[in-house]
Amino acid sequence: MPVLTKFLRGFLCLCAVLWSLGVQAQTAFPTKPITLVVPYPAGGSADILARLLGHQLSERLGQPVRVDNRAGAGTAIGAKAVAGAAADGYTLLMGTVSSQAINPAMNKVGYDPLKDFTAIAPIASIPFVLVTHPSFPASSVAEFIAMAKASPGVVSYASAGPGTSNHLAGELLANAAHISLLHVPYKGSAPALNDVIAGHVPLMFDLQATALPYIQSGKLKALAVTGKERSLLLPNVATVREKALPDYEVSAWFGVFAPAGLAPAILSRLHADITAVVQSPDMQKRLLDLGAQPETASAIDYARYVRDETGKWAAVVKRAGLVQ
Repeated sequence: MPVLTKFLRGFLCLCAVLWSLGVQAQTAFPTKPITLVVPYPAGGSADILARLLGHQLSERLGQPVRVDNRAGAGTAIGAKAVAGAAADGYTLLMGTVSSQAINPAMNKVGYDPLKDFTAIAPIASIPFVLVTHPSFPASSVAEFIAMAKASPGVVSYASAGPGTSNHLAGELLANAAHISLLHVPYKGSAPALNDVIAGHVPLMFDLQATALPYIQSGKLKALAVTGKERSLLLPNVATVREKALPDYEVSAWFGVFAPAGLAPAILSRLHADITAVVQSPDMQKRLLDLGAQPETASAIDYARYVRDETGKWAAVVKRAGLVQ
């Protein structure tokens, strides 16, 4: 018995030491540079936001946050790389509505957007604005819906291509309003918007940052914004949900994710520091200058939001016949 007692005491001491080392390792996080993977080329919205976040986050964490652009396969290459990385907090993803919801619903991406990631914190959202040529007779989203109901399949809208966010924004609205619209796909947002400005296609859902100068100059007319609240850049333009469809919301959102299985202590540290960066006056101003709206939420609420968005866009993609 004494031998057994000594063995048990030794075993318990060893467990205590190992537990203590584990706690110390988590408390000490980070002890080396962090990689923030952006599944897009340099220069786009996700890349700009990642670099703004990384700069301020590195100051708070005391370690460099390095942005790694891994574009390709509609965001799948970068997202898959993070999904397969170690869940130690040193490899993170600047996830978007495309990488976490739309692309996995359309294509075989090699990762599960819910099971393979830990949602840490939101960063920002960029709502779309439903714009028309000034000659378009409707002056509100309710009038536009009434026109479309009176002429099914006649009213057309432009997009950057099949399966893009502005295409699916139209699909979601058409389904919610029980109307039929004619989708006119282009190879990119720029040529689509140019044809709306020229009057060749009457409507388009475009990011507010891109559309804003044309709205201000009178080349485009804004019918509604698609976010959950009115835009700070277009405060006089109503949302779709307040004037026509209470459950309608579409935004290009951005947030930080880690591989699944991230330790709670590391999740808590990253969430706190990312949220603090987003809430800082400097970051708030920079986001608004980019046409983005700062977003914060608890890690639990953010995971719930991502789950809801994943289900929402999977249903839209399926109805639109876009599943590969």
